[in-house]
Amino acid sequence: MRPRRSQLTVLSPSDIERINDAALHLLEQVGFSDVTPSGAEAMTRAGALVGADGRIRFPRRMVLASIDKAARGFTLFGQDSSHDLPLGTARVHYGTAGAAVQFVEAETGLYREARLQDLYDAARLAESLPHIHFFQRPMVARDIADPLAMDINTLYACLSGTTKHVGTSFAVREHVAPALDMVHMVAGGEAKFRARPFVSNSNAFVISPMQFAEQACGVLEACVAGGLPILLLATGQAGSTAPQSLAGAVAQTVAEVLAGLVYVNALKPGHPAIFGAWPFASDPRSGKMASGSAEQSLLAAACAEMAGFYDLPCGSGAGMTEARLPDIQSGYEKGMTEVMAGFAGLDLVYEAAGMHASLIGFCHESLILDNDLIGQCLRCLEGIEVTGETLSLDEIAAVCVDGPRHYLASDPVARDQRYRPALADRSGSQQRESSGWPSIVERATVEKNRLLTTFFPRHIPKTMDERIRARFGDLIQLPRAAMGL
Repeated sequence: MRPRRSQLTVLSPSDIERINDAALHLLEQVGFSDVTPSGAEAMTRAGALVGADGRIRFPRRMVLASIDKAARGFTLFGQDSSHDLPLGTARVHYGTAGAAVQFVEAETGLYREARLQDLYDAARLAESLPHIHFFQRPMVARDIADPLAMDINTLYACLSGTTKHVGTSFAVREHVAPALDMVHMVAGGEAKFRARPFVSNSNAFVISPMQFAEQACGVLEACVAGGLPILLLATGQAGSTAPQSLAGAVAQTVAEVLAGLVYVNALKPGHPAIFGAWPFASDPRSGKMASGSAEQSLLAAACAEMAGFYDLPCGSGAGMTEARLPDIQSGYEKGMTEVMAGFAGLDLVYEAAGMHASLIGFCHESLILDNDLIGQCLRCLEGIEVTGETLSLDEIAAVCVDGPRHYLASDPVARDQRYRPALADRSGSQQRESSGWPSIVERATVEKNRLLTTFFPRHIPKTMDERIRARFGDLIQLPRAAMGL
């Protein structure tokens, strides 16, 4: 094992060793319940043991062998290569995720059920926002009842709305095959998709604590066979489905994700899989999720360090505020968790834009505002370049000895390198008063309305869209009029 690139540490080297030892102990001594027959067959071939109690256990040597053979340094592709996301580098990628069932109307402050149109609109907003690097489905289209139609329309809306990498999930394994038909059509054939898979599967294969989820495991097997990268997602909540102590929650979560890594590599050694350690914090007063808390930041950072210890590509969540609306609470919770996740060295920061009310609601205005916030985080991650030129000794001497004793006329190129948020108000008070002083949320609403009325992606040609609609018939429920066609 070797550490990797984190600029922030919440665990000491001995802490990391102890959590690793605890996770391996849990896998070897406690194991998982409810393994499926196909999963048991694959994992026992690789060295796992099914006990008389029905639990499957993983010898330490077997787990370490799976870590060694796991995929590293792979890329999550976009439909457009400019959006390709190389993992295992110094780059941090921020994007959406989640399964919000409510849509937040920022102008009224009201919540309503999320719809397919909201999802498609979020995808095309994400396409236009430079700091949203990938688009994992953030909402559940509550206007679609049939599970197959839900999965197919979710994928269709995401693929039609953005050329960035798309993450999605499936209710049952039988839904994977028709979804693959769609992505093969968009890619121009199965071989082209397998060469550049621009869709990944977010897979909650585990029900915490340490129980395999039957339907998700079937989906995992079908997605590995189909060539989709897998986000191995373990989401125990400290004090509820994971230990109350943060160290215990991290240890259990690491064990759960490592079991998924064993599973994937037993099916296909070296298949692209993301270490999706994603424990949630709890509010001790209520027991409810506290995903905007300082403890959530610590959990994500610790999981990033554990993935770095294993040298595995990693993703976790940040930006998951409890605030119901875009407000000061939303801003400080998102900002704190997201910049800390970046400095901790996550490859992929999920749920980083648009989410509210502990993942219950999604807001278009917040997606736009969080793009600005993420730009600030990315600028922080760049750090400060210290060179003979940037130390500016000659400039300081000239200004102080012979010059005007200020730097207002200094190099404009250096000033242009400062990050400039699109919506944040940095004007003086007189300018604000003369312009009516619109709030940042009001400015985001104006930008949202501008984009949603003028920006309709056309990366999937009309002829291909017609072929997709002919293939899936009445399953496709997003009307062309809603797509500007």
